[in-house]
Amino acid sequence: MNKIVLIILAIIFPPIAVFLKNGAGKDLIINILLCLVFFVPGIIHALWVVTK
Repeated sequence: MNKIVLIILAIIFPPIAVFLKNGAGKDLIINILLCLVFFVPGIIHALWVVTK
């Protein structure tokens, strides 16, 4: 159930899902930058981080 919630968050708010999965670190910074440049790569990165 927790993974399903993280996947839904990864689609709606990618940086929050990455933060909940890995905490503050390089993955969070990468995801925030991807979301600022273009939202879809941020979603893809968040889904990758959450599902690995």
